[in-house]
Amino acid sequence: MKLSQSLSQTSKTVAHDTDSINAKLLTQAGFVKKEAAGVYSYLPFGRRVLAKIEGIIREEMNAIGGQEILMPALTPLENWKKTGRDNVEIAFKPTEKTVLGWSHEEIITPLAKQRVKSYRDLPFAAYQIQTKFRNEPRAKSGLLRGREFLMKDLYSFHTTQEDLAEYYERAKQSYFKVFERCGLKSFLVAAGGGDFTENISHEFQVLTEAGEDRIKICEKCELGWNVELNISKCEKCGGELRETKGSEVGNIFDLGTKYSDAFDLNFANKEGKQQKVLMGCYGIGVSRLVATIAEVWNDEKGLIWPESVAPFQIHLISLGKDEDVKKEAERIYKKLRERNVEVLFDERNCGAGEKFADADLIGIPLRIVVSSKTLEKGGMEIKKRNSEKVKIVKADEILKK
Repeated sequence: MKLSQSLSQTSKTVAHDTDSINAKLLTQAGFVKKEAAGVYSYLPFGRRVLAKIEGIIREEMNAIGGQEILMPALTPLENWKKTGRDNVEIAFKPTEKTVLGWSHEEIITPLAKQRVKSYRDLPFAAYQIQTKFRNEPRAKSGLLRGREFLMKDLYSFHTTQEDLAEYYERAKQSYFKVFERCGLKSFLVAAGGGDFTENISHEFQVLTEAGEDRIKICEKCELGWNVELNISKCEKCGGELRETKGSEVGNIFDLGTKYSDAFDLNFANKEGKQQKVLMGCYGIGVSRLVATIAEVWNDEKGLIWPESVAPFQIHLISLGKDEDVKKEAERIYKKLRERNVEVLFDERNCGAGEKFADADLIGIPLRIVVSSKTLEKGGMEIKKRNSEKVKIVKADEILKK
């Protein structure tokens, strides 16, 4: 992608009401545009990061047997009345017949009812990556707390508590992999079930001062508890707990039979008797992950994207008006694209200072500079975003790598 032609453009200014690092940097670097409180457009750079995160999530959900589906965002009001969640505080005011989906238990459960008749039909799991709508009274902190956001929600269906517990553990380990692959260290934190279940749930928290959750983490085993549970000592090892702030990037719930009861979701066991299906629910805030990565991976110059989720692999910069420099930069750009390398090419007619500042702000892992000076030295200048070391490398060596 050529930067001069991209809908994503950098800015030196930011709105006066920007209240977080992620909102400031993602807006200035051209990843998102704020449309209203808690509502954002994703520009090309931002959409590419979302796609990278979605790809990681899909791989890990498929690895634990998840089947991808896509449920509607506009959902039947009658389904929410069956579960008693038609008037919860965070739901947008329903119309006469529909509700904007803030979760999808009310859709997936009757969907599963069409399939499940016998114990032979279980277990199974299905997930989606879908836009959610929540009427947050305090939409703030950029993408960390939005009214419209992207979420992955997985639902599992089981015959026994033992089977549900086994899958719950598999999902837990899968979540750790997702966040690690996104460049984040996450902590497992016990919390209440909120509007989803009466059982204890588990959150995945990333430590950051921008987080809105107060959590207690064990100094020894790193298990955690939300402060709402009022725990004073680690229940696993007896270690001391330290209170800190975190951003919740995922959560998992043992739903029991709450939704099976509401929709009469049963299965015939081996003896032919009817039993209620047990359910689990597993969510990841996809757009919130973008914000959390931005909060964790940055410096005074801008964003520093982990390679796994960066919008591009290489930021190629052409400096000066020399025609030989322009031709060489164009040649390298073409060759990189032929090799399916994701490259952002800054070929704009502006100064080196502006181009370097934008490269640091956007935060792509590797910067390559072509100029008269680098060509005189026999190649191009290479610098990693998270390092101050600069070296000259021949073009052919870069293309080989």
